[in-house]
Amino acid sequence: MSGPQQVLSVSDADLADLRARLTATRWARRWPVDAWTAGTDSDELRRLVGYWCTAYDWREHEAAINALPSAFADVAGTSIHYLRFDAGRDGALPLLLANGWPSSFLELTELAERLSVPSQYGGSAENSFTVIVPSLPGFGLSPQRPTLGGAPLTHEIWHGLMHDVLGFERYGVHGSDLGAGESSLLAQAHPEAVAGVHLLDADGPLSPDLPGMTEQERAYLAAEEAWSDEERGYSHQQQTRPLTLAQGLSDSPSGLLAWILEKYRAWSDCDGDPAARFGDDFLLTQASLYWFTNTISTSFRPYYERAHGIFPRIEKVEVPTAIAVFPHDLGGRPPRDWIERTYNLTRYTTMPRGGHFAAREEPALLADDLTAFFSELT
Repeated sequence: MSGPQQVLSVSDADLADLRARLTATRWARRWPVDAWTAGTDSDELRRLVGYWCTAYDWREHEAAINALPSAFADVAGTSIHYLRFDAGRDGALPLLLANGWPSSFLELTELAERLSVPSQYGGSAENSFTVIVPSLPGFGLSPQRPTLGGAPLTHEIWHGLMHDVLGFERYGVHGSDLGAGESSLLAQAHPEAVAGVHLLDADGPLSPDLPGMTEQERAYLAAEEAWSDEERGYSHQQQTRPLTLAQGLSDSPSGLLAWILEKYRAWSDCDGDPAARFGDDFLLTQASLYWFTNTISTSFRPYYERAHGIFPRIEKVEVPTAIAVFPHDLGGRPPRDWIERTYNLTRYTTMPRGGHFAAREEPALLADDLTAFFSELT
């Protein structure tokens, strides 16, 4: 492999434009409600916007991104960005790690390092993996797919990357959120190549009329419905009228930050303080990556495509499947019985802490679970 390549080079003019927009933010009128009750807390947003336009050093984080082991590949005429972390031993199983929304490949870098060189974190070199971290099409450094719903679909792009471009005959897959859905489709479509799939989120059965429902399953569905009533407004908007929302978020960096900051608070194990859990710089680097690549609009596409039946459904995943359930992830906690209706479930782990952004929140816990699962399959 050659050394790191420069994949981001934001112009001084674009950086100045961002700061000017932040400085000129027109703030929404306050409501007489408690912080975060009706959406992103105005005081916290003002604080972060102030830091973003005055003291946050994008150039430092741009250099760190450019120092990552990035590469680009052409798969069936579609460009895809990915990181490659080589294992510290020969014959290691390759793993593909996929993030969800509203995130990026940056969420997965420490997890990838822990898996590829575990000896640097107190683990054994015998448990190392070669790790590939692709950027979802339309997220950050991967351009969106050229046609709405047309081939190649994301999971086929990933198989083409792993099998045809990188030459891996057999590999494992891990995903969360949108990445979990694509990982499941990949395992369903290519069981001959996918050794196993490790998920933080699992799709449910196709039919809502299920025989022999357990009490745990009914409780889970009730929790999902309650969560949906309270929290799923973002998803409905991104499924139905995403381009209306996208225009505002693509024009206003404070609006973009407000939209994703609320999710980092609501979906993580942060005790109500996302900045304390993730750090200001990480949150603003994620927002900056969306901003400078102008990809918040295209990051909504999977929601629209799934809602309109453009993507295939997950019917049955036969390859060995593991799920790690983090207590502060969004929605309910799916029980084993529910997952076994769709997946060949061989490992089920209830985590003691962590949430939707587990790879960033609890990389050691997640790395240990991934290692335990995939080590049994090699």
